[in-house]
Amino acid sequence: MAMAMAMAMASGSTWSMASLSSALPSPTVRVPPLTFASLNPTSKSLRISHRKQPQSLRSLTGLFPLNPLLSISSLEYTSFEHNFTIVEGFGRVFAMRHGRRVPKLNRPPDQRRALLRGLTTQLLKRGRIKTTRARASAMRKYVDKMITLAKDGSLHKRRQALGFIYEKQIVHALFAEVQDRYGERNGGYTRIIRTLPRRGDNAPMAYIELV
Repeated sequence: MAMAMAMAMASGSTWSMASLSSALPSPTVRVPPLTFASLNPTSKSLRISHRKQPQSLRSLTGLFPLNPLLSISSLEYTSFEHNFTIVEGFGRVFAMRHGRRVPKLNRPPDQRRALLRGLTTQLLKRGRIKTTRARASAMRKYVDKMITLAKDGSLHKRRQALGFIYEKQIVHALFAEVQDRYGERNGGYTRIIRTLPRRGDNAPMAYIELV
């Protein structure tokens, strides 16, 4: 537009709206540039081809709902997994891990497993130990699992118990005495009794014992 005004002033003629409109870009749809595919001097026809624009790459989006307004009552879909797409090269995208809390016990996985193995070994050896409530609640299922393996009594279950409990003598004694003590009980082999907090850091403590 500025160029058109400068040219009009330099030529001495008055500028009009038509000249300004011609200088402005057209608001129509953008047309890809034209390329002359072949130009034959003897031929009267001119073949024109459009240059293809490069397609932009799709960006990776996390959770991409395919059809969020789909009726849940449909028999074809029985869960919400149909609302998420599969991204090529990145695997399947799922929702958050709600309800899958693991007691971390302020330790990495290897140290946490070693701690639970040691607590389970000491409980089966002494029958009653004092620890924090979080550790007592976390080790409870492992003690029940070891007693369940001992009630089965097979060689495979004994080897599984030997791979978890640190002392072999405790495993052999557990497999020998478990039928007389817990033969008629189906689960619930431990009991947690709360006690006073620990002196110093005021951590909640508890006794865990075998029933």
